[in-house]
Amino acid sequence: MATTERRWTWDTVLTGVVPPVISVLDATGGIDEALQQALCEHILGDGGTGLFVLGGCGEGAWLTPEQRSTVIRHSVSASAGRAPVIAGVMLPATALAVDAAKRAADSGADGIVAGSPYYNGVDASAHLRHIESILDATPLPILLYNIPQSTYHMLSVATVAALSSEPRILGIKDSSGQLEHFQALIGIKSAAPQFRVLQGAEFAMAATALLGGDGAVPGMGNFAPSLFRDLFVAARSGNPETVNAFQAQIVELTKLHGLASHWLPSLKGACRLLGLGNGRPAAPLLAASELELASIRAAIAPHLPAHLLARLSPA
Repeated sequence: MATTERRWTWDTVLTGVVPPVISVLDATGGIDEALQQALCEHILGDGGTGLFVLGGCGEGAWLTPEQRSTVIRHSVSASAGRAPVIAGVMLPATALAVDAAKRAADSGADGIVAGSPYYNGVDASAHLRHIESILDATPLPILLYNIPQSTYHMLSVATVAALSSEPRILGIKDSSGQLEHFQALIGIKSAAPQFRVLQGAEFAMAATALLGGDGAVPGMGNFAPSLFRDLFVAARSGNPETVNAFQAQIVELTKLHGLASHWLPSLKGACRLLGLGNGRPAAPLLAASELELASIRAAIAPHLPAHLLARLSPA
C-alpha cells in the first residue's frame, strides 16, 4: 500500500472531534465506495479531526472481515493523510480482535480502538490480557473504548490507569454516560498527561468540555462534527453560556434516535436526508421507512446549523 504523508498529530486529533463513522452498505451488503468516501470527506471538511471506523455506528461487530477491510481502505483513501483512520476491533473474544487488528494494520489503519470482550464474563485481569494481546499483534497505537451498554463490562479506572503508562495507549473513549466514572478517568491525566479522555455520550458533551475532557466521539458527528467542535472551542474560550446553548441544540437533535425502529437506522436515515449515505443498516436491521424519514426530517430541521440545513432533502 502506498504511503501518504501525514499532516496530523495524535494530540491535535484527540483534542478534537473523531466521529464513529457509519458504514455505507450497498444493496448486496458490500461497501459503497463512492458514498463512503463522500461521507469521510464531509466529516473532515466540517470539523472532524479523525475517522473512527467500525465502531458501533460503523457496525464493525456485524460486518465480515472483508467488509471491515474495505471500509478501512476507502476511509484511508478519502483521508489522504489529512487525518488518521482508527479501526474498531470491538469483537467478543481476544483471538477475533487480534485477527481484526492485524487486518486493520494491513489495510492501512493508523490506530486501533479496543475495549472489553463480551458474551462471556470477564474480569479486570482479562481486560488487561485482552488489550496487551492486541498491542503485541501490531505496532499500531490503541484508543481504549468503554461502552458497557454493548459489552456488559465496564473498563475500571484502575485497569485504564494501569494501561495508561503504555506509550501506545492513546487514551479512552467513554460512552458509559456515567459522569462520575468519566471524571475519574480524567484524573488519570495527572500521572499520564499525554493520555486523552474523550466523550461518546452526546448528552454529556457540555459537562465533558467544562470538566476538562479532551474531545468528542459523537455519532451525530457523522453529519454535524462542527457543532461539537464549536462546543469545545467555546469551553476552552471560557464561555459556558455558549457551551450550554450548543448542548441544548445537541439534545434536540438526539431526539432523532427514537424515530425509527432502532437508533442506528435513525442515525443513518438522518445522514441519508443530508446526502450522506443511503440509510441502509446491516442485517437484520431495517432502514427507516419513508414515514420515519419524514419524522426524522421534521425533528432535525429546526436545530441543524445553517450550512447543514441547506443540504437537507425536501420532504
